[in-house]
Amino acid sequence: MFITRYRDRTRMNHWAVALLFICAGLTGLALFHPSMYFFSVFFGGGYWTRVLHPFFGLLMVLGFVFLFFAVVRDNFWTRADTEWVKKAPKMVTTGDEHHMPPVHKYNAGQKGVFWVFAISLVLLLITGFMFWQPWFADFFPIPLRRAAMLVHAVAALALVLSVIIHVYAAIWVKGSFRAMTRGTVHEDWAKSHHPLWYKEVTQDTRDNATRTKR
Repeated sequence: MFITRYRDRTRMNHWAVALLFICAGLTGLALFHPSMYFFSVFFGGGYWTRVLHPFFGLLMVLGFVFLFFAVVRDNFWTRADTEWVKKAPKMVTTGDEHHMPPVHKYNAGQKGVFWVFAISLVLLLITGFMFWQPWFADFFPIPLRRAAMLVHAVAALALVLSVIIHVYAAIWVKGSFRAMTRGTVHEDWAKSHHPLWYKEVTQDTRDNATRTKR
């Protein structure tokens, strides 16, 4: 039996942000260093790469805003998450989840990645405006623009690394990828990886069924 984990609009939002991340990342790499300039070929050359990069980034941030408000309620930190982090090294080395504290919809690792996404994108948005030529850069002094470029690069690196972790975890935990492709997960998967969330969802289902019978 399968249960719903994500609605269609949330999944569409997720994949739109993922596509924009790839476009923003590739154009950003092309502009970051000459050795990666060949990525500009996919976007019509150097001129269009420079033009499109900030728009890809802006659309990515806007898309994430909708995703943020769709899932933020389940990503607030709790004491149980702190306990999860303390026991996580053993899980990583042994692959055994059975000693881990039970979690709701997201575990502490997923929550950490989510907040790195959010913080990185805020920094990328703010700093990106500070050296976006020819529209906004002239409003800021050159030293500030240079500092913004450094912060922009560091935030981009943090975002890329967190995305790699996010993708790796989705592949490592079998059955996770289905949640964002079909929107559902198997009951056994939910019981094993997110037991408190499974209990909450199934209880809501029972309550709704009871109300319907009445």
